[in-house]
This record gives sequence, structure tokens and C-alpha cells, in this order.
Amino acid sequence: MNRLFGSKNTAPKPTLTSAISNVDTHIESIDVKLAKLNAELQTHQARLSKMRDGPGKSAIKQKALKILQRRKMYEGQRDQLQQQSWNMEQADMMTSNLKNVMTTVDAMKTTNKTLKQQYGKINIDKIERMQDEMADLMEVGNEIQESLGRAYDVPEDVDEAELDAELDALGEEAEFEMGGAMGESDLPSFMRDEVPTFVDQPPEAGKVKEAAG
Repeated sequence: MNRLFGSKNTAPKPTLTSAISNVDTHIESIDVKLAKLNAELQTHQARLSKMRDGPGKSAIKQKALKILQRRKMYEGQRDQLQQQSWNMEQADMMTSNLKNVMTTVDAMKTTNKTLKQQYGKINIDKIERMQDEMADLMEVGNEIQESLGRAYDVPEDVDEAELDAELDALGEEAEFEMGGAMGESDLPSFMRDEVPTFVDQPPEAGKVKEAAG
């Protein structure tokens, strides 16, 4: 049956990458042939430059002309193959870019679908009510803090003027005590007008100063 109707071709279809590789391989083989022809031309040119005109020189010249014709043919084929390779490379780049674009579009579609599913489950009204409840709770918390921080022993109707007067009085009293403490206690014992316990009458001030002097 396969001989009558043919068998199904199971070989993989060629790709742009494989086609580009085949063309590049063909170009490399042409470059090898061109290098060989150029070497032959150099040899013939070297011989022609040393020969005189005659049948021998004409024969070598004819060979050189044929080599030139073959070289031009190979150069034309190489140019065509290089252009084909370039065109296929551009098509391959366009295909790759298109694949990248399609991948990006598919990813965006999937992300959009996921976002719709996630945001569709969120109730905005519930969020707003929760925000209002949080604000109320914060206000209650502030009131509790103010209540706990209130002083019990300090009356609220204290006059600030009375407090200032009391503070000034305390300051004057402290200065007076410091002044009294710095009176006689800082003087040497021999300069103080102290009366011994065994003396009935205190000495006169002038005599005490003379004795100190």
C-alpha cells in the first residue's frame, strides 16, 4: 500500500536556523574553491610575467581567463547565498521577536485574570467600615490614655498666680538659709567673737580685733 499511495513523511520539517546553517556551510565551501582559484591565478600570472609572446604564453593566458570566469561564477553564487542567509536571519529575528511579544501578551492576560479574581473578592464597603471602626477605636484609646494620665491630688482650679507667689517665697527662703549658713561658719575659729564658758563677760569688739591683728 505504501508503494501505491506513498508513506507519510515523518522527517522533521526544516527550520530557519537549520536552513541558515546549510547556506553558511555552502558559502564556506565556495570560499575554499575561490581560494584555490586565486592561488592558480597567481601562479599563472607569475609565469606569464616571465614568458615571451608566443603559443605557450597564449595557452597559459587562456587557462587564466577560464579560471577568472569560474571565479566570477563562484563569487556570484556566494553573493546570492549570503543575501539568502541574511534574509533568513532577518526572518528568524522577526519570528523570535513575535514569539517574545506573544509570550508577553499571554503573561499579561494571565496577570489580568488573576488580578480580577483577587480584587473581585474584596468588598470596598467592608474596608471602609473597618477603617471607621479603627478610627473609633483609636479615639477611645486616646480617651483612656488621657483618663489614666490624670492626676488625683492636684485640684483643677488652682490659681497660677498663687503658685508663682509660693515659688518666689520658696526661692527667697532658700537664699536666706544659704546666706545664714555662710555667715560665721566660714570664718576661722580665732576670728569669731565667741565667749568661753568660763568668762563671765564678753570681750570688747575693739580688743578682739587688736588681738586678731
